[in-house]
Amino acid sequence: MPRFSIIVPSHGVAGRLSQALDSVLAQSFGDVELIPVCDAPGSPAADVAARYAERDSRVVPVHSPPSAGLAGARNTGMRAATGAYVLFLDGDDTLVPGALTALDARLAETGDVDVLYFEHERAPWWEGEPSNPAALLWPRTLPDGAFAPGQVPQLTGVRLPAWSAAHRRAFLLEHELLFPGGHFTDVGFCGLVALHAERAAVLRRVVVRHLVRRQGSRAARPGEHHFELLDQTDLVLTRAAELGLPAERSGPLFAQLFAAILKTAAHPRRLPARRRAFFRRASRLYRRHRPAGFRPPGGSVGVQHRLLAAGAYTAFRALRSVNRAAAGARERLPRPKGLRTRLRYARALRRPLDPHLAVYCAYWGRGYACSPAAIHAKARQLAPHIRGVWLVEADQAHTVPAGVEYAVIGSRRYWEVLARATYLVNNANFADAVVKRPGSVHVQTQHGTPLKKMGVDQVAYPVVAAATGSFARLLARVDRWDYNLTSNRHSTEMWERAFPGAHETLEYGYPRNDVYCTATADDVARVRRELGVPEGSTAVLYAPTHRDYRTGFETGLDLEAFCEAAGENVVVLLRAHYFYDRGDRPDTGRAGREGRISRIIDVSSHRSSEDVCLAADALITDYSSIMFDYANLDRPIVVYADDWDVYRETRGVYFDLMESPPGAVARTPEELARVFADGSWAGPEAAAARAAFRERFCQFDDGRAAERVVRRVLLGEPPESIPPVLPLAERVPAPAASPLVRS
Repeated sequence: MPRFSIIVPSHGVAGRLSQALDSVLAQSFGDVELIPVCDAPGSPAADVAARYAERDSRVVPVHSPPSAGLAGARNTGMRAATGAYVLFLDGDDTLVPGALTALDARLAETGDVDVLYFEHERAPWWEGEPSNPAALLWPRTLPDGAFAPGQVPQLTGVRLPAWSAAHRRAFLLEHELLFPGGHFTDVGFCGLVALHAERAAVLRRVVVRHLVRRQGSRAARPGEHHFELLDQTDLVLTRAAELGLPAERSGPLFAQLFAAILKTAAHPRRLPARRRAFFRRASRLYRRHRPAGFRPPGGSVGVQHRLLAAGAYTAFRALRSVNRAAAGARERLPRPKGLRTRLRYARALRRPLDPHLAVYCAYWGRGYACSPAAIHAKARQLAPHIRGVWLVEADQAHTVPAGVEYAVIGSRRYWEVLARATYLVNNANFADAVVKRPGSVHVQTQHGTPLKKMGVDQVAYPVVAAATGSFARLLARVDRWDYNLTSNRHSTEMWERAFPGAHETLEYGYPRNDVYCTATADDVARVRRELGVPEGSTAVLYAPTHRDYRTGFETGLDLEAFCEAAGENVVVLLRAHYFYDRGDRPDTGRAGREGRISRIIDVSSHRSSEDVCLAADALITDYSSIMFDYANLDRPIVVYADDWDVYRETRGVYFDLMESPPGAVARTPEELARVFADGSWAGPEAAAARAAFRERFCQFDDGRAAERVVRRVLLGEPPESIPPVLPLAERVPAPAASPLVRS
């Protein structure tokens, strides 16, 4: 029997679950059983837990459906537990170093207590100093060892979360103590534990580091679920009456429970529609459970108690209106520039949404491209009743294909369609001034798999953070998202961390990558002709990423020298990062050295990166996310990592690319030339690395991503009817032109 069973509910926290599990497994005290409670097998959290279970026999994942809620997940974990003591840990919280050793030592001092309470610190999700609220709840004087709960009547348990105590499992089984269903389940469970416990103790030390989520706790959000606080209060006070709790204990318990109820009743936003009904039911509970001789506190809180007891809602509401301090004005999002434009936009916002209007944008208006273009094209086939309008900068309007409706960014029509569209699809973000209207649906497609740190994860990297601008503005944009697309489980987890919000993740693949599974040999030949790739040559795409610590575009390589060293049939397709697709780049015309024809073709301005990838027989990149997309073609990839250490330190990365590359790795121009000269760029070792990379990062890109998005979002089909993802082994990538890489 392990000393501790640690139960970790993990619904919706796949992005941080590994940190929670690592914090347990890295403890110096190892006699533990770790029980992650996940959704059905195959869910993001379940995959994370399964990887840990393969590495460590102490990890025993179990499954509980999301419909069972937090209470169901914890109860499932308790049924699976075998340890002497049970601890609960939220999936985005962590144990501090040395926590289990301290708990074991304290239990050795106190003996087998029923419940051992300990301190925790609340860490803001982004920035700020952690706080230790539990320390403020302990009475000034506590017995040094174990004590009967009657000795410390203020320690009722109802003000503490379930993960701030270790519970003796035999005690829980003896009294059949489980988490009551619904919200505020900690109130019910911890209250019942305190009522039944005969021996308790306190460890004055922080054990759990609790991450305060950006969305806040469910208890603070508006909704009907606040009525369940009354259910939990009724449950605890009814059990207290059944046990004949003496007045010295029932008074503090009653006061603490109704302090939470009064706070909810007085809050203007928690119950926007049914505050009166909540108040009346709370009043009935107050009168039913008020202990004999209970004396309300003094001051305005005491007045609230008396008004609640009397059921005087009108007077209660008037009191709170007088006492409530003026709330600070909420930060306003920027508005459209120009009074006339603002007025037009405001008028358009008062008109009803057009249920058949969708707006699309890519790369901040750079043209018809990426996943939004793939979704738009598929929508024209499957949902022709949806009218699509593209948003483009004025100098890119000529790039919009014939027959595609568009609006120039900043124009009157631009603001009109943004105001009335039901569907808004983007691979970046719409302008800060865009209002998220009730009933509108925002789809964030992303434009790559994250190797580099993104979103709020950039805050620790000053150069990047300075260029990003206001993180508050970024998060306001994230709050508009309804759906966020991912192409692999890695992205699912990283986007959850980088862009914390209430949106739903769609593991449908990236629509822009559909073409890698649907294009034919004729399509590949056509694109190569359009780009000017010589017949019979091996086309190598060179696509370096942006460097935050540099200004302007640099190739990083002498491409002419590379071509000479790589072989006479090699040509290079140079594609600069889209930050430089309108700027100056090195002269890569047809005139090469000493009058020879250049073997470098600049494709930076070509509209479609997907076309460029189809044309290429191999890819050379550094740390660009294009490698994840290109891997869908199952063609050779070479990583040119001449400044990896600098990039990793200044930009931040989510994993070590040098440990898990998609193919051969070169650190110098000489190494890169040698990789191509000796054929190792397409050799068996490179193929094995690419296969592992594809297994990890090409999970959902099977050629039907756009169809899944259109069916789910635009047609409103239920998730269970969406076409499943085709297994990687059954996909047939578009064929390469070169016989060197053609399978």
